[in-house]
Formats: sequence, C-alpha cells, structure tokens
Amino acid sequence: MPQEKQKERYEDSWLYRIRHSAAHIMAQAVLEMFPNGKIAIGPPIEDGFYYDFDLPRPLTPEDLEKIEQRMREIIKGDYPFVKKVITADEARQIFRDQPYKLELIDGLEAGGMDEDGNPLTEKPEISIYAHDKFVDLCRGPHVERTGQINPDAIKLLNVAGAYWRGDERRPMLQRIYGTAWETPEQLQHYLWKLEEAKKRDHRKLGKDLDLFSINPEVGAGLILWHPKGGMIRHLAEQYCKEEHLKHGYVPVYTPHIGRSTLWETSGHLHWYRENMYPAMQVENEEYLLKPMNCPFHIMIYKSQIRSYRELPIRMAEWGTVYRYERSGVLHGLLRVRGFTQDDAHIFCRPDQMPQEIDSTLQFCLHILRRFGMTNFHAYLSTRDPQKFAGRVEDWEKATEALRQALERAGIDYDIDEGGAAFYGPKIDLKMIDALGREWQLSTIQFDFNLPERFELEYIGEDGQPHRPFMIHRALLGSMERFMGVLIEHYAGAFPVWLAPVQAVLIPIADRHLDYAYQVAEKLRAQGLRVEVDERPERMNAKIRDAQLQKIPYMLVVGDKEAAEGKVALRLRNGENPGPMSLDAFVARAQEDITEGR
Repeated sequence: MPQEKQKERYEDSWLYRIRHSAAHIMAQAVLEMFPNGKIAIGPPIEDGFYYDFDLPRPLTPEDLEKIEQRMREIIKGDYPFVKKVITADEARQIFRDQPYKLELIDGLEAGGMDEDGNPLTEKPEISIYAHDKFVDLCRGPHVERTGQINPDAIKLLNVAGAYWRGDERRPMLQRIYGTAWETPEQLQHYLWKLEEAKKRDHRKLGKDLDLFSINPEVGAGLILWHPKGGMIRHLAEQYCKEEHLKHGYVPVYTPHIGRSTLWETSGHLHWYRENMYPAMQVENEEYLLKPMNCPFHIMIYKSQIRSYRELPIRMAEWGTVYRYERSGVLHGLLRVRGFTQDDAHIFCRPDQMPQEIDSTLQFCLHILRRFGMTNFHAYLSTRDPQKFAGRVEDWEKATEALRQALERAGIDYDIDEGGAAFYGPKIDLKMIDALGREWQLSTIQFDFNLPERFELEYIGEDGQPHRPFMIHRALLGSMERFMGVLIEHYAGAFPVWLAPVQAVLIPIADRHLDYAYQVAEKLRAQGLRVEVDERPERMNAKIRDAQLQKIPYMLVVGDKEAAEGKVALRLRNGENPGPMSLDAFVARAQEDITEGR
C-alpha cells in the first residue's frame, strides 16, 4: 500500500542551501569581473539557481567559464557564511550603490515583499549574509561554509534576458542560470538529462515532424495544428470521448463567450480578472471570452429542477478556453493563451461522493495508461484553516474520500497540508516521463464555493431542497499541454495507434509504384494510415527519411515482393523483420495497435 508522506519542503533541504549559497558565490565572482555591476536577485530554483545582473556589456560563453572557475576558487577558500540582522537604514547604507537592492529594502521595510521581491503577508526582519568579501541582502538559509559545496558539482548553464520584477517596462537584466548538486555524478546525470531533453523538445520535434506551428501573424500562444498533429489530437480525443460515454458521462457544448454578469456571479471577475481578456461590448452589454467552462455547466444543471434520483450527473466537454499569459512565460504547447480542456463537472449527492471520487481516479488512470503513461505521483492538497469556503465536516469527508481513493489505487502521494484553494481539497496527479520529469496533467478538485454562489439545489428523498456536491476534473488537462508532454515522452516516436502515418510504402523503382498503390489501398481498407513515397529518390534515402519522421513501419516493395504479393518490413528502430504477406503484416500491426506499442 502507498504511504502518505509529508513532503520535505525544498526550502528545508540541504540541496536548497547548496544552491542558494552557490548563487551568492556566483554573484561575488561576477562583481569581481565587473566592479561597477549592479546585482538584483538570486534565488534557488528547481534543479539550480540564478542571479540577475545589470552589467556594462553582454556576457559571453568565455565569461561564464571564467566566472565558474572563480567560483571554484571561492569554494575552496572555505569562507564562513555569516548572518546579521540589521535595520532598513543600515541596509541602505550597505547597498547605497545598488539601486535594485534599495528597491527591495523599501519593500522589506513596508512589509509587502521578501528580499527576492515575492509577496509576503507578514513583515520580515531585514538581514544580510556575508562570506569572504561579498555581502547580500538575504534571510538564508545557507551552508555553513563555502567549502561544504563540492566544486566539481557546480555548472553555469546559460544567460538569458529578464525584466526587472518581470515588468517589461523596467530594465532588461542579464540572468545567469546555474546548477549545483552534492556530487559530480549527480551533476553529470543532470547534464545528460538536459541534453536528452533538448532532443525531445516538443517545439523542435513539432517543427521537424510537421505537427504544429505558432505564427506571429495569428498571435503568440495560439496554436495552429497541422494535419499530422491534428490527426494525433483527433485520435486522442476520439478515444477519450468514447471512453467517457462508456463511463456514464454526457457530452455538452457551451459558447466561447459569456456575459460579464455570469463571471461576476462565479467570482472570476474578482479573483481571476487579470487572466481574462478585455471585455467586448455587444448591444450595450459586456461579454468576455471564457477562461473556464464551469459556469456554463452549472447553468445547464440549473436549467431544470433536479431530483436526487437524477444524480450523479457527469457533464463532459472538450471546451476551448482563453487565458491571458504574459508573452515572457509562453512556452510552445505547454504554456499558451488558448487551449482545449477535457473538462468535466460531476454533480452528486453527499452520500455518492466517495464512490464518485474513487471511480473518477480509476477512470483517470485508465485513460492515461492507454497513452503509455504508467508512472505517477499524486499530491493531496488539504484545507487551510484560515481560508476556506463551506463546512469543516464536508472538507474532512471530501479529503478523506480523496485519500482513500489514492490508497485504493496504490499511488504514492504527498500531503500538501493547507495547500488547497479556498473552495475545496484536490488531487493533482503528475505523470513521470521517460526522463524522470514530473508533468502536471490530471486534477480532481472539490468545489464548495460555486454551488453556494449559484444556489445549486436538488430535491431530496424528503421532498426538500439540498445542496449538491460539485467536483471539477480534467484528466489530460489541456490538449495542448498533453500533446507537448506526449511528444517529449515518446521523443516523437508515438505508439502505432497514435502515429499520424503508420506505414509508408517505399517502391525500389518507378515500375513498382503500381504495386505500392495497390498495397496501400488494401491496407487503408484494413483501417491503417498509409502513404506511398513516390519521390525519385534512392531507396536508402527514403528509408532514412521515414526513420527521421518516426514512421513505425517501412514497407519496401520491389520485383520479388510484387511477384509474391508481399512486403519487406523495416521498423523505425532499425530492425529488419524482412518479407511477409500482407495478412501477416496487418496482423502484426493490429496487435501492436491493440497492445499500445
């Protein structure tokens, strides 16, 4: 059985201290190279650290090598990290020539933000950390001495531009990214993963395999699906829609826009306005592009009086939504401005809730496993005692139902105590890909807020109105993000059932074209997606191109194959099973499709 775990906060880990300290050491090395340089912020991040600088010239790869070498010298100096709590005026005196630090000090004194510019609810103390000749505005934590960092386990990775405070109206700074680990072996493994990730980058493969594009004339963050990418998405959606019908979901369709009053009732205009696009005026009324589908599904529920006998009602929609994202955070398919969710909302009685949670999680795993995703880790977010909607007892029941569902599913999970949004507890299910990376895909989210805001009811067995429970769930998340994850997980070599082109006929010479077309028609009649490579290229060139396009089967045909009614099979992985009858090939392909290979 899985164990529920209180996950160690990254901020409490030794690796966090190593990376935080490495960021300070890097800043010292940079200021030694550029004595008049200005420093901004330098926090640890997942798998590494960065620091932002305002420097007199652009950094070069040679600069990074020198900075990294100087970092190793500082580390070997074994200098202690010393903390000191100071006043705001003392801090201003220390950093009188550092304008970015002075701005942060103002924020610290006012109590609105920390030394990295992140918002705070409590007024923090102001402190500095010093080592060797370097002093930084910082609350820690750090290693005790620079010598506790392994000098052979650090690496500076690259330089990127970053606006100060993420505001495009503010100065553009140079951000140096680095990574630090406990051992050189860990560093080398991480660098290998980075190189492998570059090969799997869905943006590169999307172009190489002609799957999708983003055109500036259309708009940033808006995806154009090309025929091959469109076929993969169609196949994925088709499978999922059929499975939803088998599992008791009813399809609904809703508009892309809605009146502003709808979004006022739902609370989106209050809580989510900055992520919504500007309103449009239609006949003296305001309409907005929808950022979510839930209010529309709620209005379908409210369109008639509901009886307890009707519940549960499971509404599903592949609904396209639009959310404003700053251009600096857009990232291929993974972070976009318009996307389609495999969205569903379940309206149920309180007594039905445990079974609905259980079946929803099992259905989620069933869907993901069909796509070859078998390694999962879950996160259970629980109630924040200071901020929640609904009754404590309902939260406890819902949280326990989520916990038991994870236990029965045998999924390892972490508890995020107090990490739930105010409207309900949730499960986030993350898939672990071929490189060991976690990807957020599925969410099962309780909502005690919207049923209250929209006054949802059903008539119970006692003839009285009751409030239903509402569960939001998305299994693949968004189709755009899911496709990005799928491309990287398979490195573009999709299983046969998802491959946009499953087989390509390769005639050895022009005289074999007629036979190739005959074979193609017979295979299409069996439901296979087949192309004929009729280009006047050499056979080996056609095979190489088919392998680069990651087509599962290459069927070579020449005089012998035409005479015997066969095909010579080659696989994209380089294997060469050789000549076989059409029936034998079709049987093999159909078995691969059924088994998800």
